[in-house]
Amino acid sequence: MKPLADIVSSGSRTRPASTVSPLILDPFQKKIFVLDTNVLLHDPMALNAFKEHRVVVPMTVLEELDHIKDRHEKDVSREARIAIQAIDKVMANASPQAIQEGVPIPHTANESNLVAGKLSIFQDQKLAELNEIPYLCTTTDHANDNRIINVALELQHNHPDHTVCLVTKDINMRLKAKGSGLRHVEDYRKDKVLDDIDLLAQGYERINGSFWDRVVDVESKTDGAATFHVIDRAALPNAYINMFIVDDHGFVGYVRHITRDHIQLADLSQDGLMRQNIWGLQPRNLEQAMAIHLLRQEAIDITVMTGPAGSGKTLLALAFGLQAILEENRYNKLIVARSTPPIAEDIGFLPGTEEEKMAPWLAAFDDNLEILHGWDESPFGSIEYVKEKANIQFKSLNFMRGRSFNNAFIILDEAQGLTQFQLKSIITRVGANSKIVVLGNLAQIDNKYITPLTSGLTYLVEGFKHFEHAGIMHVNGIERSRLAAFAEENL
Repeated sequence: MKPLADIVSSGSRTRPASTVSPLILDPFQKKIFVLDTNVLLHDPMALNAFKEHRVVVPMTVLEELDHIKDRHEKDVSREARIAIQAIDKVMANASPQAIQEGVPIPHTANESNLVAGKLSIFQDQKLAELNEIPYLCTTTDHANDNRIINVALELQHNHPDHTVCLVTKDINMRLKAKGSGLRHVEDYRKDKVLDDIDLLAQGYERINGSFWDRVVDVESKTDGAATFHVIDRAALPNAYINMFIVDDHGFVGYVRHITRDHIQLADLSQDGLMRQNIWGLQPRNLEQAMAIHLLRQEAIDITVMTGPAGSGKTLLALAFGLQAILEENRYNKLIVARSTPPIAEDIGFLPGTEEEKMAPWLAAFDDNLEILHGWDESPFGSIEYVKEKANIQFKSLNFMRGRSFNNAFIILDEAQGLTQFQLKSIITRVGANSKIVVLGNLAQIDNKYITPLTSGLTYLVEGFKHFEHAGIMHVNGIERSRLAAFAEENL
């Protein structure tokens, strides 16, 4: 059998008319979305995101998914398999003709009132170039991208009364498609929860002047040493549970409860926050102090800490984990996890323990252990003792799926490069009597298909900020060095 590259359009404009079966469009279907492979890898369940419209998956996309599903990179291969399974679930009982014309996409339970969208497989290997369609050449190094663009161009030509839109996360592919005459090209935006990253929840709201100047009615009461204030919700319309209120006069409030009309604030002492101590570590700024306060709350199951490199996120999480395990006996083990580069998949063939294999990607935690025990009489001995006593386990995210972690304090580092789907698959592994701390810096994303607006970390912050057992904190101060602070702010 000839390879696909030999049987598709080759650049000649003298070939016969296309033999592709036409799409059968219902009157209500005014939009046709052509999906690129990277959309299905980014969100394997993307078929469900287009509601009542027509979704077209080119045959080239299926071939790319088939190739990717057998790769060594477990993250991307797993998502390719899930995407293939999702397509098969829709197409399983359909005839070849129906697959080309369109098969209804099943509704989710909360969308039963919508008209069903349809999914079609487009036989782009049968495309024949026509003079009136500006096809891209398919004999270049980027032949697959060009074939997918050509599908959209073909549909745009054949269905002038419909909006044909190519959906891809590849910026250059979007530019090429527009340059070729495709009128509608979009990024995949279902996972965008914000229009501007500056609107991302910080975990606190800073009030200019005095907070109490905006409060008309307040009911205050004490419970032992604690003081609480009940105020009208109109004073803090954007408040969410477990957030802090900070003003210029030293007041720090902590949102304990929210009803339709009222907010209960715990009155916290700023001096008291700054005097907190976990594993010999005291906060250096108010953001760190508020983060420690969140970590110490037993009712909070997940804490999300964002912020620049050097702000102390990892150090705070590790210090609290050691104290919670070794001094408070709250958990039985400390699990440190992060995503590893594709090349790291090969570590399974190397000798040594999992910790030894993961050492190059988790060196930051050893650095932080040195900070916490650098003044001990025998720092190396202390670190090894703590690792053993706290049962510290280093894990790659690629090997965590399918497991359940009970009685554990989990630190998930470098989460900014993960998708919403990847983060969900990890957080759902958290079992009984466990707490997870998710760390990330949205200014340091290495995944070419993820931006700060589409990062799973952004979704996590916005999706969990109203969950009563979640805490969020943006730790803003650079405490590493004056050099690190200058580089973070100016480069």
